[in-house]
Amino acid sequence: MYPNLYFVFQDLMGLDFPFLKLVNSFGFFVALAFLIGGYFIRLEFIRLTNSGVFHPNTIESLAGQPASAMQITSQALIGYLFGWKFLYLAINASTLFDGGSLPQAHLFSSEGSIPLGILLAVALGGWCYYEGRKNALPEPKMTSTEVAPSEHVGGILTVAAIGGILGAKLFHLIEYPEQFIAFFKNPSLNAFLGGLTIYGGLIVGGISVYLYARHFKLKFLNVADATSPSLMLGYGIGRLGCQISGDGDWGIPNPSPQPTWISWLPDWTWSYHFPNNVNGVGRYISESDSWTAYPGYGTVLDPGVFPTSFYETAISTLLFIGLWFLRTRLKTAGLLFAIYLMMNGTERFFIEKIRVNTTFDLMGITMTQAELISTALFLGGAILFYILNSRRVPTKNKKLTV
Repeated sequence: MYPNLYFVFQDLMGLDFPFLKLVNSFGFFVALAFLIGGYFIRLEFIRLTNSGVFHPNTIESLAGQPASAMQITSQALIGYLFGWKFLYLAINASTLFDGGSLPQAHLFSSEGSIPLGILLAVALGGWCYYEGRKNALPEPKMTSTEVAPSEHVGGILTVAAIGGILGAKLFHLIEYPEQFIAFFKNPSLNAFLGGLTIYGGLIVGGISVYLYARHFKLKFLNVADATSPSLMLGYGIGRLGCQISGDGDWGIPNPSPQPTWISWLPDWTWSYHFPNNVNGVGRYISESDSWTAYPGYGTVLDPGVFPTSFYETAISTLLFIGLWFLRTRLKTAGLLFAIYLMMNGTERFFIEKIRVNTTFDLMGITMTQAELISTALFLGGAILFYILNSRRVPTKNKKLTV
């Protein structure tokens, strides 16, 4: 169990890089999910462009203008914030994070280095000014640039990330209203960023991508198809971050011995104790335990629980392979996305049966927020599949297949 990358390098390679305490394990895997997912989305956009589904579009812009005051100021501000906070923490990590002091306490505080902030502000602001002057023309002119559909992948990932984080936080506060109240009683950026619900991110992130696709005249159902395999794979990679960091996405207690029919698997795949979990849940690790207590963490679940995040990683990887196989065999736009919705809903509905989560009553039925949304996703996917499949025009003598 590694709360951040510092403990990964220290435990596996014997290297001591205190600044790596700034890189949370879960955040690292979320970033990795976007990078890997973006790679496969780009491959799909290129394939769909070559097959004539997507077409390049042309944008007009005014070229040859020097950098504006707003551009220079924004770059300088970014440089100042990076130098004042992150560079300061990275340089002084060996002393600031000594003992049990956690990076979060410093990251969301007012401490920092004003000289480093000014240095980075001048560097980035000056570079922006220099680049603008170098590319400036005596008379700026309008130019037309052809934008390939695959060039929109970065924009799609950006709006998906922003909408996803906001949606994940919103749904988390709906599921745990006591944290919403606690935030207003004792507001802090750390409290606001802590706790995310994946389905909130999926829904709001999906809406954000829809608006982006509509703005740039991209066929949304084709965009949804192109992103479906990556959504499944990205979900699995994100859950790997949950498993490694121990962020609370685990199952119900499982003190039962491992069944003999899966005795070939490591013990932790059946029941895991999540030592040094980032939530600080469980009892403190004692000297008689086989685990090493990391400074600032040091708790362990007792008894062990189902490692549901690991299960979801394994299942999502298999479902990604299935979607990747189907992507070239389904010819009707939206069918792959419909199948993704049904796969996602089914996987999450059944994994909820052994997960720890808040429940509520709906018309006499006790369920979790994830069970409700996963059911809606499955039904929505089934309805979408039926509608799209029924619209296909059959050939004269035989039914058209997908």
